[in-house]
Amino acid sequence: MDADTPRSDAAVESPPTAGFAWQVPMLFNIGVDVCDKWADGSHRLALIHERADGAEIRLSFDDLKRLSNQLANEWRAQGVRAGDRIGIFLPQSPATLVAHVAAYKLGAIAVPLFTLFGPEALAYRLQNSGATVLVTDLDSLAKIDEVRADVPELRLVYVVHADMPGMTYGGTNEEGVHDADEDEDWGSAEEGLLALWPAIAHRETDFLPVETRADAPALIIYTSGTTGKPKGALHAHRVLLGHLPGVEMSHNGFPLPGDLIWTPADWAWIGGLLDVLLPALHHGVPVLSRRFEKFEPSAAFDLMSRHGVRNAFLPPTALKMLRTVPSPRQKWPLQLRSVASGGETLGPELLAWGREHLGVDINEFYGQTECNMVVSSCAAAFPALPGAIGRAVPGHKVAIVDDEGVPLPAGSVGNIAILRPNPVMFLGYWHNPTATLDKFRGDYLLTGDAGFIDENGYVTFTGRSDDVITSAGYRIGPGPIEDCLIKHPSVQFAAVIGEPDPMRTEIVKAFVVLREGVEPTDALAAEIQQFVKTRLAAHEYPRKVVFLEELPMTVTGKIIRRALREMGQGVRPSATP
Repeated sequence: MDADTPRSDAAVESPPTAGFAWQVPMLFNIGVDVCDKWADGSHRLALIHERADGAEIRLSFDDLKRLSNQLANEWRAQGVRAGDRIGIFLPQSPATLVAHVAAYKLGAIAVPLFTLFGPEALAYRLQNSGATVLVTDLDSLAKIDEVRADVPELRLVYVVHADMPGMTYGGTNEEGVHDADEDEDWGSAEEGLLALWPAIAHRETDFLPVETRADAPALIIYTSGTTGKPKGALHAHRVLLGHLPGVEMSHNGFPLPGDLIWTPADWAWIGGLLDVLLPALHHGVPVLSRRFEKFEPSAAFDLMSRHGVRNAFLPPTALKMLRTVPSPRQKWPLQLRSVASGGETLGPELLAWGREHLGVDINEFYGQTECNMVVSSCAAAFPALPGAIGRAVPGHKVAIVDDEGVPLPAGSVGNIAILRPNPVMFLGYWHNPTATLDKFRGDYLLTGDAGFIDENGYVTFTGRSDDVITSAGYRIGPGPIEDCLIKHPSVQFAAVIGEPDPMRTEIVKAFVVLREGVEPTDALAAEIQQFVKTRLAAHEYPRKVVFLEELPMTVTGKIIRRALREMGQGVRPSATP
């Protein structure tokens, strides 16, 4: 069907879907796919890791195979079996990648964990997943010590406390090479605490990976917990194959010769792990990793410039911070050919900034932990539509349905939903069949987001289903108001919610973080209100403006609107006209 042909139903796939068919083999293992198939003795580059001191570690696929085989052998010797859960509590680093690949080869289930998690959040996920093994580093060891007694199933903790053995630093083999034998007596299996590299140093470098079915469990990624307790989304090995069309589309035909990809997103997030790290390695494309203790826009521009990054996944929060740097390309020559972003809608302001200051059209994509990369823009294939987040990615059938799962006509606002079966879709919530059942209406997975699809297949996100504001009979999405707010010269970040109101059902309430040096005043609040009122509509302007020093966000950079709704103490509200 031609892209411009109107459709009467709202289940729409992109034009590139013509002729597309999933090729999912019966047997498929992520670890073999992203590592062993490229480890042919050619020392093909897999990872460039830049440490905080500027030194580089370059890891080839051959290195990755050797180290992951040794770690898999170590775990097997310690009694770890297929199906056991292995927590990976590490930042972007070579050890993180080695642990993931080893877990998949062993047939175990990886449980990525954010290093920013506090003890309570960490303990909950370890308890819920029933993890028996954890890989962490010295920086996080204190948190592990604090929760260890509350996680009785956790019997082995491996600690990255020194550099990798035999790796190349800064282009030579003469500096930074760690001798594993030096730390042979660090920790013990009896204590349940082991130094990672010494523990695997004498293990065999050959390992026969478990032959996993494509639909066998591979990893548990916990939801952000913005609407309740975090749930563990259990994914199969096939989830990697399900991500590939979206990654290729959002990066304008990825890969191309010379591509090098980077993201500041943590690999514990599905965006860092399955939108960047694993798909790139599937294609044999090297990944750049760098752990920033705190995201610094200037440092990010410098990193991309020095390494000649060609592809980047930059979450909306990172883009907003990068936008604060004036004329970046005058200082840092960039070689970007594609930038993808997802997690929150961008709006025309950020998209225009990307074209001018990054030199590319930012491709927005859409998905969630349970079913990711199902909608995307692709500047190389079709024009962007202002306000829309793109079209359905090949292989994914996206629809707008009502609350009962019935597809709605084109242009109707309803629930954004994905039709199953689908290789990118989760198997279910870990030990939570009730929540899994509630996620579906018939064969449609409900994303929990509201939106509409036009007659040409463009998908527009209007907000979380529970974020839509009902005011004086109008249904108002927070996205356009937030986009308008950040256009104001004094506003750095903004978030919008509905506040109960006896006359209007709800009123629009804005939370604003001001630019550095700008003082919050009632006059400024009134000016911001008028700014929105004259640019959007009289019923959409925020009747209340609250100034905050920072917005409550998840570690993935998503606004926690639930926390904003619960706010009532310790904030300075403006006068309300």
